[in-house]
Amino acid sequence: MKTIKPEELKDNVFDLIGKQWMLVGASDGEKANAMTASWGGAGVLWGKNVAFVFVRPQRYTKEFIDRSDKISLSFFTEDYRKMLSYMGTVSGRDEDKIEKSNLHVSLEEGAPVFEESRMTFVCRKLYEQEMEESCFTDTAQIEKWYPGKDYHTMYVVEIEKVLVK
Repeated sequence: MKTIKPEELKDNVFDLIGKQWMLVGASDGEKANAMTASWGGAGVLWGKNVAFVFVRPQRYTKEFIDRSDKISLSFFTEDYRKMLSYMGTVSGRDEDKIEKSNLHVSLEEGAPVFEESRMTFVCRKLYEQEMEESCFTDTAQIEKWYPGKDYHTMYVVEIEKVLVK
């Protein structure tokens, strides 16, 4: 994989995250875990190129994210759609889903990078905040997305490196 600057990205972020999906990965230094996500975005904040992702409290990957300063956002070709679906529905608590998906992972500056990905953002956590019911201005979203009151934690991460095939 070669390294490019975030400003060199040609992908449409709405399609990339919302339709193609991504793996959000983190490592505790010994083990890596990842989950599929389709909520998030990218832009500029605090003079930095950033991404933001949302993770529910019950997700096993959240434990890895919370213990690490670095995370990765990995993107795959359509050939990996079945794997992405699996990675989003099975918990790493129950099985080694990275191994079962036949993914090959290495660490880049402490963040998991999957050999099979077409592009990976290596990111440093800058900010995290648990979403709160009192902050919703459109309360219809609570009933629609949070009937169990399991509000996401939002992570803002600096995109330090973009690796592409």
